[in-house]
Amino acid sequence: MEKLIERTEYLDKISGFKDKDLIKTLTGVRRSGKSTLLRLYQKRLMEQGVKEEQIISVNMEDLRFEDLHDYHKLYDYICSHLVADQMNYIFIDEIQEIESFEKALNSLQLKENTDIYITGSNSRMFSGELSTRLSGRYVEIPVYPFTFAEFLQMNPGNKEERFMQFMKTGGLPAAIDLDEERRTEYLRGIFNTVLLKDIVERRRFSDVVLLETVSRYLADNISNPSSAKRIADYLTSAGRKTTPMTIDNYLGALEDGFLVFAVSRYDLKGKRILERQEKYYFGDLGLRYFLSGNQFRDLGRVLENVVFLELKKRGYTIHTGRTGQEEVDFMATKGDRVYYYQVCASVLDENTRERELRPFMKIQDNYPKILLTLDKIPMTDRGIIHQNIIDFLLEERA
Repeated sequence: MEKLIERTEYLDKISGFKDKDLIKTLTGVRRSGKSTLLRLYQKRLMEQGVKEEQIISVNMEDLRFEDLHDYHKLYDYICSHLVADQMNYIFIDEIQEIESFEKALNSLQLKENTDIYITGSNSRMFSGELSTRLSGRYVEIPVYPFTFAEFLQMNPGNKEERFMQFMKTGGLPAAIDLDEERRTEYLRGIFNTVLLKDIVERRRFSDVVLLETVSRYLADNISNPSSAKRIADYLTSAGRKTTPMTIDNYLGALEDGFLVFAVSRYDLKGKRILERQEKYYFGDLGLRYFLSGNQFRDLGRVLENVVFLELKKRGYTIHTGRTGQEEVDFMATKGDRVYYYQVCASVLDENTRERELRPFMKIQDNYPKILLTLDKIPMTDRGIIHQNIIDFLLEERA
């Protein structure tokens, strides 16, 4: 059973759109806490005086609502429960299980006194044609697995020990308290569900084994520059013949299911996005650890994944910054704020420190440049801030 913590940052964001004529859409990988947030928000509504009969809640993974997979029946069910002359708060969990669900949503939104909240585990359903069908009348709120700060709140203790645990366990709430054997089985179930229900079923892929192989390749190569051609060539040389076009489709599908995120490279001199050799990071560290065969390899690259997810949760747009032959791990932007980050396990060795600082020296602007490591000696070197990564993860949000 999931422990509940008040994820007030999310709840406040949802509350900010209360009674607005927008469909509030919570998206993210399965079991990241979207359903729990809906329950916590319903509780908040009732604490604010909303009556229980004004709340209509449908979970499409609950067999009680199996008949509602037809959007006509979903629409009729909700209409039959609407309370006249009062605001009705409508919650539909895992809405991608309903074919043509946008037709029901559009009709419900036309009614007076309806405030709609939905969750989904596939980003593709809110892109392209579907976005047009909803006529832009929705707001997306990404939900991520627990950050390290939330993980520590769930499991108080020595922060260094808990951090090492976090990099293996990940942030899916129900996985945190399981021993390794049970956690492996739990994560296998989530991974298979993402592949089969959120990707294969929706995209009609026929080669599930290849999709799993690509997933494991990405798990072994987080933060390494990758491309569909490079992956296709690698798999073909290993006896698994495929094409770059197929791999490109599979990479897009894995992103749709929030299993991985692609980070493009940004030319800091030319001020343009480079289209080749993206880097991939996992949406949950526990799923990455499971896919890599429960092997903890290359601490530096895992730390990069941790920082990437933290920056995503903080609402930054992220690129890899490139200047000449040098690259800085992350260029994070939000509004007019820009930060540059390098991530490394340790820079106590002078040669390592110079290697990590070198890309910063090539950047010609004055935005903050931050080196994140596990070292406990904070310092400033040539204007570059050297910060402990755990302190960074636990600091007040910027």
